[in-house]
Amino acid sequence: MVNDDGTARVAGHGTARAERPGTVTGQGRGRPRGRPRSFDRETALEKALLAFWEHGYEATSVSDLTRVMDIGAPSLYAAFGDKRSLFEEVVQVYGARYGSFADRALAEEPTARAAVERTLREAAAAYTEPGHPHGCLVVHAAANCSTPEVERSLRDRRNANIASFESRIRADVAAGVLPPGTDAAALARHTGAMIQGMSQQARDGASREELEAVAEIALSIWPRTGTHTG
Repeated sequence: MVNDDGTARVAGHGTARAERPGTVTGQGRGRPRGRPRSFDRETALEKALLAFWEHGYEATSVSDLTRVMDIGAPSLYAAFGDKRSLFEEVVQVYGARYGSFADRALAEEPTARAAVERTLREAAAAYTEPGHPHGCLVVHAAANCSTPEVERSLRDRRNANIASFESRIRADVAAGVLPPGTDAAALARHTGAMIQGMSQQARDGASREELEAVAEIALSIWPRTGTHTG
């Protein structure tokens, strides 16, 4: 029963304040007011990935992230740490979900040239695919980046890709697949320049077909298998 003043009448014990949603009473604690609401972490992470991919690291603010992720700042910090920690996780997810085609090509193709050809063709497709920002996040996110740790991390990733191509080219030279005079370092760096340039071209509106044509020209400079360079 309820008294006229809104308190609950408890038989034999006078009156007790009526419980209301969100209040804490006795041993049965209700949900604290202001507690961050639950959210799907993977969905929020994907939204953050798309924001960084579209705008880059520096231009994407914490307020931008909370808006697109549809969470509050306390939830962001609790689930992902600070902006830089969130970005590092985003880059890991991007590499596994969108940017692993070069690693697969190097692992699965029989020669360095075949791996580069497949990489460039898959880059042309991936960088222009509808449904997400064009180009490569690892390339674009570094633009105008003034956070040294982030800039260095992205640079290290790009250089690691070039080093992987160089290692594969050197192996083909040693096996006689490529001529002994092949400049493995320059050829690998040329490949990196093509990948990074195709990323920017895709952001500037180049189509898949246009980038595939660029890839075809890039492959034409490779030394002929089993021949010597002059």
